[in-house]
Amino acid sequence: MSNIASILIMAFMAVPALAHAATHKPGLNAAASHARISATLDKQYPQLEALYKDLHAHPELGFQETRTASRLAAEMRKLGFTVTEQVGQTGIVAIFKNGEGPTVLVRTELDALPMEEKTGLPYASRAQQKLDGKLRPVAHSCGHDIHMAWWVGSAAALVAMKDQWHGTLMFIGQPSEETVTGAEAMLADGLFTRWPKPDFGFAAHVSPAPAGKVSVRNGVVTSAADMMNITFHGTGAHGSMPEKSIDPVMMGSRFVTAVQSVISREKDPKAFGVITVGSFAAGSVNNIIPDHADLKLSLRSQDNATRHLLVDGVERTARAVAAMARAPSPTIDHLHGVNAVHNDPGLSARSAKVLKAALGDDVTFVPAGEPGFSASEDFSQFVDAGIPSVYFGIGGNDPAMIARYKQEGKPLPVNHSPYFAPVPEPTIKRGVETLSLAVLTAMEGPRN
Repeated sequence: MSNIASILIMAFMAVPALAHAATHKPGLNAAASHARISATLDKQYPQLEALYKDLHAHPELGFQETRTASRLAAEMRKLGFTVTEQVGQTGIVAIFKNGEGPTVLVRTELDALPMEEKTGLPYASRAQQKLDGKLRPVAHSCGHDIHMAWWVGSAAALVAMKDQWHGTLMFIGQPSEETVTGAEAMLADGLFTRWPKPDFGFAAHVSPAPAGKVSVRNGVVTSAADMMNITFHGTGAHGSMPEKSIDPVMMGSRFVTAVQSVISREKDPKAFGVITVGSFAAGSVNNIIPDHADLKLSLRSQDNATRHLLVDGVERTARAVAAMARAPSPTIDHLHGVNAVHNDPGLSARSAKVLKAALGDDVTFVPAGEPGFSASEDFSQFVDAGIPSVYFGIGGNDPAMIARYKQEGKPLPVNHSPYFAPVPEPTIKRGVETLSLAVLTAMEGPRN
């Protein structure tokens, strides 16, 4: 997931758990269902951990996940799913029909990140793939490998319990979440026209919170994201003759600082909003003033008004900086964007009650009105298609490691860190329990 930060830990710890849930009698017998899921997990866990470690050691970048997709497709076919590959380029759709009832979507991501892993684990990635024509190291430093283990494990548990539910399971393996374009690719390839549009949807993400902790939020979960590229056009010259140039490095540098006034002076201080310049490329050697500078930006927000303000502010600032330098207008490309993920209020409340009844104090319910996470997710594309959905957060860090880092005053490795390494157990088991119970809740409960 794109840039999930340690704020997730605070979200798990700072908000009180559902105090009333223990006394609420859910429509589903949570304890009995949990016992059956646990029994299946006891048998299949060694295979799930082996799958996780294999995927971790063989990561693939977005829209290049051919081995990953093939591996998951084979696992799902073994369970009796009908599997279609190459949906949205490298995505997969696995269908299991079990009589009349709702269709429930469960999504996992397939892709990894273009970065070097530094965990030192015996199954650490040493893979490399080409990106933009260059060979790059690749690592599952966001946690999508553990999500795939959850996904297969949940499918196995639900098939083993098919006497307890009726309906259709729609398990999708989505490519290229890290570029927030994979969900759109699957939708454009007929995801909800070639197959029935689901009645409910679920997904989950591993976080740096203590392993086994589960967060269920009501309302906004992740931020909207907008990706923009800006090119400042100048006039090149010798480094000793700056008066002969229109310096794009100066324009880019001025823009990097000036654009933050949109955050500090235009945005409502109570609203979340971030403008990040993630890449600034210009020039080749030290004695040439180049003729252009390329900047790549990431914008994050959680409400539409702030989102429009940030995009407009970036464009206005870029044009103003160019005008100050008497340069041509900059080239501004708004590449793509995704909305914030919003959990369905009814489904999130029902899911939280069942999970609380089954898993106890490890479950935290975050009420509506609390700010969401700063990271972004294209699971919102499925939610925006009109599917009532819940996106869970599940902790994956060893509590002893968290305590050690805190004692030493060191920042905890989080998602996208080269040192981020969730502990397989109990993280895999807790993800399977969470998603399986959520699906059973949707199958049993009233439609929203």
